[in-house]
Amino acid sequence: MGELLLIRHGETTWSASHRHTSYTDLELTPDGERQARALGALLAGRRFVRVLSSPRQRAVRTAQLAGLVVDATDPDLAEWNYGEYEGRTTTDVHAENPHWNLWADGAPGGESPAQVGERADRVLAAVAPLLDRGSAALVGHGHSLRVIGARWVGLPPSAGGLLRLDTATASVLGHEHGRRVILRWNQPAPPPAEAAPDRTARH
Repeated sequence: MGELLLIRHGETTWSASHRHTSYTDLELTPDGERQARALGALLAGRRFVRVLSSPRQRAVRTAQLAGLVVDATDPDLAEWNYGEYEGRTTTDVHAENPHWNLWADGAPGGESPAQVGERADRVLAAVAPLLDRGSAALVGHGHSLRVIGARWVGLPPSAGGLLRLDTATASVLGHEHGRRVILRWNQPAPPPAEAAPDRTARH
């Protein structure tokens, strides 16, 4: 049985400033591009029967820089639609609505947790049967991938709020004794190899 890898895109200007980004189609920053390339080391040696990406350029570019060949883009992998809160930070929203919780309330003019959960379930229904033939990869966004992680193990979409997911990380979903489990979560790319320390004797 193969594994299902969830790969969050590299840094953008809005992710760096913690602004909610769904339909706004931002490029990666130079640091985001470096992060995406570094993910290649984490994926080295893996083969995938299917690689799906969000249609947003920050996800597609991350896949390319990490060395993945995207088979198709899937709108169900797009980020949670934040509606009226697009481009705003949680701190900013809380200044006018201190009790707002995306995971419980959804976004006004955008999507509810249940709606994002429905998208996640469609993605998993399409990909899970492929794992009989090998591993698959999904390249997407922080909140929507967190919902996919929660739904994989049978938890409600709101449980994704307990699964922090940083930019340019890989998470691995799989099985144990026939049950769906989270094998690894929020794993960053390895740091670049440092020069070997100078062990020359000093006199």
